Amino acid sequence: MILIKKIYDFYLNASIHVALSVYSFIRITEIYFDLTYNETLNYFIFFGTITGYNFVKYAGVAKLHHRSLTDALKSIQIFSFFSFLVMCYYGCFLPAKTLFIVIPFSLTTILYAVPFLSGFQKNLRTLSYLKIIVVAFVWCGVTVLIPVFDSQKGIEVTIIFLAIQRFLIVTVLILPFDIRDVKYDSLSLQTIPKKIGVRKTKRLGLGLIIISLIIEYFLEQHNQSKSSFLLFLFLVIIFLMRSKKEQTKYYSSFWVEALPIFWWLTLLGFRNF
Repeated sequence: MILIKKIYDFYLNASIHVALSVYSFIRITEIYFDLTYNETLNYFIFFGTITGYNFVKYAGVAKLHHRSLTDALKSIQIFSFFSFLVMCYYGCFLPAKTLFIVIPFSLTTILYAVPFLSGFQKNLRTLSYLKIIVVAFVWCGVTVLIPVFDSQKGIEVTIIFLAIQRFLIVTVLILPFDIRDVKYDSLSLQTIPKKIGVRKTKRLGLGLIIISLIIEYFLEQHNQSKSSFLLFLFLVIIFLMRSKKEQTKYYSSFWVEALPIFWWLTLLGFRNF
């Protein structure tokens, strides 16, 4: 049991789980627009997500405690390094124009963690309300815009609708994390729950979910797709409304982040039924 728990914790702490969520969103985009499965791009983004998330989470920690790193953190560093190499490997097979469109989202991720404002004392994460916007923007770009651009599919109204919907959905999925972190975030970090309270944050999330549902019916999709989306939204509402400051260890980090994976799997199930 101890070994299983260590593997499970590594799976979460090394950002494999969140990378699977990003991968699931990409596959959903491919299904929605009948895009050809692009293994090279998908794995490039998968391993890029692991690299980027671990950089954001552990760069500061490694800098401050590089001589006393725990074995677990050292393992994550090694894993991140090899993930970076695999990302570079797949990147070598991508068109230059695709790599070019990746740059702004990669740069945004770096600036999210690296201080460059106020005399190199602040990063994007420390700016009020910008944290959730930056994360949703990057997820939207990586899981919708980049796959569509790489497929050489022209920009259509439905693509714009899906990008907006994806931005709103990711924003809602971040809210349980922000509710959990209210008691841990510094006073200077004004997240939505700290600014308007937990109850109003949940109301805001419900409003964004309603808008996402409306957008879904502007997308020309099969009834099976809409059924899986409704099931996904139902679960999102449950997890949002049950969110609180005192959460179990894996409530947000596993269950909330697993919702996009569940959506993709149910979408495949409905399509193949």
